[in-house]
Amino acid sequence: MKRNTLFLFTSILASSVVSMDAHGTVLTGTIRDFCAPDIPGTCTRLSDFEGAVTGVTTGMVSSELNAAGLPDYVGGGIGATNAANFAKWYVDTPGYNLSTPYSLTLTETAPGSGIFSYSSSSFFPIDGELYGNQGRSHNYHFTMHLEGQTSFKASDTFTFTGDDDLWIYIGGKLAIDLGGVHGTASKTIDGADLLTLGLAEDTLYDLDVFFAERHTVGSNFTITTSFRVAPPPPPPPPPQVPEPATLIMLGIGLGGIGLARRRRRD
Repeated sequence: MKRNTLFLFTSILASSVVSMDAHGTVLTGTIRDFCAPDIPGTCTRLSDFEGAVTGVTTGMVSSELNAAGLPDYVGGGIGATNAANFAKWYVDTPGYNLSTPYSLTLTETAPGSGIFSYSSSSFFPIDGELYGNQGRSHNYHFTMHLEGQTSFKASDTFTFTGDDDLWIYIGGKLAIDLGGVHGTASKTIDGADLLTLGLAEDTLYDLDVFFAERHTVGSNFTITTSFRVAPPPPPPPPPQVPEPATLIMLGIGLGGIGLARRRRRD
Protein backbone atom coordinates (compact mmCIF):
# COMPACT_ATOMS: atom_id res chain seq x y z
CA MET A 1 0.00 0.00 0.00
CA LYS A 2 2.79 2.42 0.91
CA ARG A 3 4.55 1.68 -2.39
CA ASN A 4 1.42 2.42 -4.43
CA THR A 5 0.84 5.64 -2.50
CA LEU A 6 4.42 6.75 -3.14
CA PHE A 7 4.10 5.99 -6.86
CA LEU A 8 0.82 7.93 -7.06
CA PHE A 9 2.46 10.92 -5.36
CA THR A 10 5.46 10.71 -7.73
CA SER A 11 3.13 10.54 -10.75
CA ILE A 12 1.27 13.65 -9.63
CA LEU A 13 4.56 15.54 -9.30
CA ALA A 14 5.72 14.37 -12.73
CA SER A 15 2.49 15.53 -14.36
CA SER A 16 3.04 19.12 -13.21
CA VAL A 17 5.05 21.70 -15.16
CA VAL A 18 8.73 21.01 -14.56
CA SER A 19 11.30 23.46 -13.25
CA MET A 20 15.04 22.99 -13.61
CA ASP A 21 17.17 22.64 -10.50
CA ALA A 22 19.93 25.21 -10.17
CA HIS A 23 22.48 22.41 -10.32
CA GLY A 24 21.12 21.14 -13.64
CA THR A 25 19.11 18.24 -14.92
CA VAL A 26 20.04 14.84 -16.30
CA LEU A 27 18.82 13.30 -19.54
CA THR A 28 19.20 9.54 -19.63
CA GLY A 29 19.31 7.05 -22.45
CA THR A 30 21.44 4.68 -24.49
CA ILE A 31 24.48 4.89 -26.75
CA ARG A 32 24.92 2.21 -29.42
CA ASP A 33 28.30 1.52 -31.01
CA PHE A 34 28.34 0.32 -34.62
CA CYS A 35 30.92 -1.91 -36.18
CA ALA A 36 33.14 -0.17 -38.75
CA PRO A 37 34.85 -1.92 -40.42
CA ASP A 38 33.50 -5.47 -40.32
CA ILE A 39 34.92 -7.73 -37.64
CA PRO A 40 34.55 -11.27 -39.10
CA GLY A 41 32.60 -13.51 -36.79
CA THR A 42 31.73 -10.60 -34.50
CA CYS A 43 29.82 -7.85 -36.30
CA THR A 44 28.76 -6.49 -39.68
CA ARG A 45 29.28 -2.90 -40.81
CA LEU A 46 26.26 -0.90 -41.94
CA SER A 47 26.84 1.18 -45.08
CA ASP A 48 25.24 4.12 -43.24
CA PHE A 49 28.44 4.69 -41.25
CA GLU A 50 31.59 6.21 -42.75
CA GLY A 51 29.83 6.98 -46.03
CA ALA A 52 29.63 10.13 -48.09
CA VAL A 53 29.39 13.59 -46.52
CA THR A 54 25.89 14.69 -47.55
CA GLY A 55 25.57 18.00 -45.72
CA VAL A 56 22.45 18.77 -43.71
CA THR A 57 19.61 16.66 -45.10
CA THR A 58 16.16 17.42 -43.74
CA GLY A 59 13.13 15.22 -44.23
CA MET A 60 14.93 11.92 -43.60
CA VAL A 61 12.64 10.94 -40.72
CA SER A 62 8.95 10.96 -39.86
CA SER A 63 7.30 14.07 -38.47
CA GLU A 64 6.02 12.02 -35.50
CA LEU A 65 7.43 9.13 -33.49
CA ASN A 66 6.01 5.69 -34.15
CA ALA A 67 4.21 3.48 -31.64
CA ALA A 68 7.57 2.28 -30.28
CA GLY A 69 8.62 5.88 -29.56
CA LEU A 70 11.20 5.95 -32.39
CA PRO A 71 11.49 7.88 -35.67
CA ASP A 72 10.75 6.11 -38.95
CA TYR A 73 13.03 6.52 -41.98
CA VAL A 74 11.30 8.44 -44.77
CA GLY A 75 14.03 8.89 -47.38
CA GLY A 76 17.15 10.77 -48.46
CA GLY A 77 20.54 10.98 -46.83
CA ILE A 78 23.19 9.01 -48.73
CA GLY A 79 24.21 6.00 -46.66
CA ALA A 80 20.88 5.51 -44.88
CA THR A 81 19.79 3.54 -47.89
CA ASN A 82 16.61 1.99 -46.60
CA ALA A 83 14.22 1.70 -43.68
CA ALA A 84 15.67 -1.68 -42.69
CA ASN A 85 19.12 -0.18 -42.07
CA PHE A 86 17.75 2.83 -40.20
CA ALA A 87 15.61 0.56 -38.02
CA LYS A 88 18.85 -0.75 -36.45
CA TRP A 89 20.10 2.68 -35.36
CA TYR A 90 18.21 3.10 -32.09
CA VAL A 91 17.51 -0.48 -30.99
CA ASP A 92 19.83 -3.24 -29.81
CA THR A 93 20.68 -5.23 -32.93
CA PRO A 94 22.98 -8.23 -32.33
CA GLY A 95 25.70 -8.49 -34.94
CA TYR A 96 25.50 -4.78 -35.80
CA ASN A 97 25.78 -2.81 -32.55
CA LEU A 98 26.55 -2.94 -28.85
CA SER A 99 24.88 -0.65 -26.31
CA THR A 100 25.53 1.01 -22.97
CA PRO A 101 23.47 3.34 -20.74
CA TYR A 102 24.43 7.01 -20.89
CA SER A 103 23.42 10.21 -19.13
CA LEU A 104 24.03 13.87 -20.01
CA THR A 105 23.71 16.80 -17.59
CA LEU A 106 22.49 20.27 -18.56
CA THR A 107 23.83 22.91 -16.15
CA GLU A 108 22.84 26.54 -15.64
CA THR A 109 25.11 28.87 -17.63
CA ALA A 110 24.96 31.57 -14.91
CA PRO A 111 23.19 31.56 -11.53
CA GLY A 112 19.58 32.64 -11.94
CA SER A 113 19.79 32.91 -15.75
CA GLY A 114 17.29 30.12 -16.38
CA ILE A 115 19.45 29.05 -19.36
CA PHE A 116 20.89 25.54 -19.20
CA SER A 117 23.52 24.01 -21.43
CA TYR A 118 25.76 21.09 -22.27
CA SER A 119 28.63 21.61 -24.71
CA SER A 120 31.45 19.46 -26.07
CA SER A 121 33.66 20.07 -29.11
CA SER A 122 35.07 16.56 -28.75
CA PHE A 123 32.03 14.42 -28.04
CA PHE A 124 33.39 10.87 -27.90
CA PRO A 125 31.62 9.32 -24.90
CA ILE A 126 32.53 5.70 -25.68
CA ASP A 127 36.24 5.93 -26.54
CA GLY A 128 37.83 2.56 -25.87
CA GLU A 129 34.48 0.94 -25.05
CA LEU A 130 32.15 -1.57 -26.72
CA TYR A 131 33.74 -2.26 -30.16
CA GLY A 132 36.58 0.10 -29.22
CA ASN A 133 38.29 2.70 -31.41
CA GLN A 134 39.03 0.15 -34.16
CA GLY A 135 42.46 1.58 -34.96
CA ARG A 136 41.35 5.23 -34.88
CA SER A 137 42.00 8.00 -32.36
CA HIS A 138 38.35 7.91 -31.23
CA ASN A 139 35.32 5.63 -31.35
CA TYR A 140 33.43 7.52 -34.02
CA HIS A 141 30.53 5.36 -35.15
CA PHE A 142 27.67 5.51 -32.66
CA THR A 143 24.10 6.62 -32.11
CA MET A 144 22.50 8.07 -28.98
CA HIS A 145 18.90 8.32 -27.76
CA LEU A 146 18.32 10.55 -24.72
CA GLU A 147 14.98 10.98 -22.96
CA GLY A 148 13.49 13.53 -20.60
CA GLN A 149 10.48 15.78 -20.12
CA THR A 150 9.99 19.44 -20.95
CA SER A 151 7.61 22.38 -20.79
CA PHE A 152 7.91 25.83 -22.32
CA LYS A 153 6.68 29.39 -22.72
CA ALA A 154 6.24 30.92 -26.18
CA SER A 155 9.34 33.08 -25.66
CA ASP A 156 11.63 30.21 -24.59
CA THR A 157 14.33 28.95 -26.95
CA PHE A 158 16.13 25.65 -27.61
CA THR A 159 19.34 25.54 -29.67
CA PHE A 160 21.37 22.59 -30.88
CA THR A 161 24.79 22.85 -32.52
CA GLY A 162 26.72 19.83 -33.72
CA ASP A 163 27.28 16.97 -36.13
CA ASP A 164 26.14 14.58 -37.53
CA ASP A 165 22.42 13.61 -37.57
CA LEU A 166 20.28 15.23 -34.88
CA TRP A 167 16.52 14.95 -34.45
CA ILE A 168 14.65 16.30 -31.45
CA TYR A 169 11.05 15.33 -30.81
CA ILE A 170 8.85 17.10 -28.26
CA GLY A 171 5.53 15.51 -27.44
CA GLY A 172 6.27 12.96 -30.18
CA LYS A 173 6.51 15.71 -32.84
CA LEU A 174 9.66 16.57 -34.81
CA ALA A 175 10.90 19.94 -33.54
CA ILE A 176 14.53 20.07 -34.81
CA ASP A 177 15.67 18.35 -38.02
CA LEU A 178 19.42 18.32 -38.74
CA GLY A 179 19.80 14.97 -40.48
CA GLY A 180 22.65 13.87 -42.70
CA VAL A 181 26.44 13.57 -42.42
CA HIS A 182 27.57 17.16 -42.07
CA GLY A 183 29.94 19.58 -40.41
CA THR A 184 28.90 21.61 -37.38
CA ALA A 185 25.40 23.00 -37.95
CA SER A 186 22.95 24.87 -35.71
CA LYS A 187 19.21 25.13 -35.35
CA THR A 188 17.19 27.23 -32.91
CA ILE A 189 13.50 26.86 -32.17
CA ASP A 190 11.31 28.78 -29.74
CA GLY A 191 8.10 28.08 -27.92
CA ALA A 192 6.13 29.80 -30.67
CA ASP A 193 7.40 27.15 -33.13
CA LEU A 194 6.03 24.45 -30.85
CA LEU A 195 2.66 26.19 -30.69
CA THR A 196 2.44 25.80 -34.48
CA LEU A 197 2.96 22.05 -34.00
CA GLY A 198 -0.15 21.94 -31.82
CA LEU A 199 1.69 21.86 -28.49
CA ALA A 200 0.68 24.10 -25.58
CA GLU A 201 2.51 26.31 -23.11
CA ASP A 202 3.05 25.13 -19.53
CA THR A 203 2.28 21.53 -20.45
CA LEU A 204 4.58 18.60 -19.74
CA TYR A 205 5.78 16.71 -22.82
CA ASP A 206 8.20 13.88 -23.51
CA LEU A 207 11.57 15.04 -24.86
CA ASP A 208 13.46 12.66 -27.18
CA VAL A 209 16.93 13.45 -28.57
CA PHE A 210 18.22 11.22 -31.36
CA PHE A 211 21.84 11.66 -32.42
CA ALA A 212 24.23 9.84 -34.75
CA GLU A 213 27.98 10.25 -35.22
CA ARG A 214 28.73 8.67 -38.60
CA HIS A 215 32.03 10.07 -39.86
CA THR A 216 35.67 10.08 -38.72
CA VAL A 217 36.41 13.81 -38.68
CA GLY A 218 35.05 15.37 -35.50
CA SER A 219 32.13 15.22 -33.12
CA ASN A 220 30.40 18.28 -31.65
CA PHE A 221 27.38 18.31 -29.39
CA THR A 222 25.88 21.42 -27.77
CA ILE A 223 22.43 22.05 -26.30
CA THR A 224 21.44 25.46 -24.88
CA THR A 225 17.88 26.02 -23.73
CA SER A 226 15.54 28.03 -21.54
CA PHE A 227 12.89 25.31 -21.83
CA ARG A 228 12.22 23.58 -18.53
CA VAL A 229 13.78 20.14 -18.81
CA ALA A 230 13.63 17.24 -16.37
CA PRO A 231 14.64 13.57 -16.32
CA PRO A 232 12.11 11.02 -17.62
CA PRO A 233 9.52 9.85 -15.07
CA PRO A 234 10.33 6.73 -13.04
CA PRO A 235 8.87 3.46 -14.33
CA PRO A 236 5.74 2.20 -12.53
CA PRO A 237 6.39 -0.28 -9.72
CA PRO A 238 5.93 -3.99 -10.53
CA PRO A 239 2.52 -5.44 -9.63
CA GLN A 240 2.38 -6.63 -6.04
CA VAL A 241 2.43 -10.41 -5.59
CA PRO A 242 0.16 -11.68 -2.80
CA GLU A 243 2.04 -13.04 0.19
CA PRO A 244 1.91 -16.85 0.73
CA ALA A 245 -0.48 -16.52 3.70
CA THR A 246 -2.87 -14.51 1.53
CA LEU A 247 -2.76 -17.17 -1.18
CA ILE A 248 -3.48 -19.90 1.39
CA MET A 249 -6.50 -18.01 2.74
CA LEU A 250 -7.72 -17.39 -0.80
CA GLY A 251 -7.43 -21.12 -1.56
CA ILE A 252 -9.35 -22.05 1.60
CA GLY A 253 -12.07 -19.57 0.71
CA LEU A 254 -12.44 -20.87 -2.83
CA GLY A 255 -12.49 -24.44 -1.53
CA GLY A 256 -15.28 -23.56 0.90
CA ILE A 257 -17.34 -22.00 -1.89
CA GLY A 258 -16.91 -25.13 -4.00
CA LEU A 259 -17.95 -27.40 -1.12
CA ALA A 260 -21.08 -25.33 -0.43
CA ARG A 261 -22.11 -25.54 -4.07
CA ARG A 262 -21.74 -29.32 -4.12
CA ARG A 263 -23.89 -29.64 -0.95
CA ARG A 264 -26.65 -27.54 -2.52
CA ARG A 265 -26.63 -29.74 -5.63
CA ASP A 266 -26.80 -32.89 -3.45
